[in-house]
Amino acid sequence: MIRRFAPADAGPLADLFFDAVRIGAAPKYPAEVLAAWAPERPTAEGVGQRLAGLETFVATDEHGAAGFFSVRGDGYLDLAFVRPDCRGTGVADALHAAVLSWAKGQGLAQLHVEASRMARPFFLRMGWQMVAAQHVERLGQQIENFRMACPVPNA
Repeated sequence: MIRRFAPADAGPLADLFFDAVRIGAAPKYPAEVLAAWAPERPTAEGVGQRLAGLETFVATDEHGAAGFFSVRGDGYLDLAFVRPDCRGTGVADALHAAVLSWAKGQGLAQLHVEASRMARPFFLRMGWQMVAAQHVERLGQQIENFRMACPVPNA
């Protein structure tokens, strides 16, 4: 099920984010990069504050939060994470569809993302186009990601 973020989701989404980075992205990044990306499990309060200005869609299953995508009003997909055991189950596809539907309703022509190595194949499969590879620095580590763009259908 896909629904909008509620304040009570902050704690579970903090855990989901940490596990998605530290466990889910482990095949694509060295341990020191993962530790810089997510140095510690975020607090529920911190996640709630981070998501306050974003449109966040949450996927749930019988185990709780399965994934979440958060988009800014200008079409920048700021956060896109799926619980590691939910990869390949359609959770990300459903969240992507929810974001596209929202963007269409907002009259946005295009979405943008800075995708991780782990997420890039998903976004390519969803029709996103590569704009540029780049590196961002976090805690002294260079983390490769990919600027990508996607037209919003019938916007």
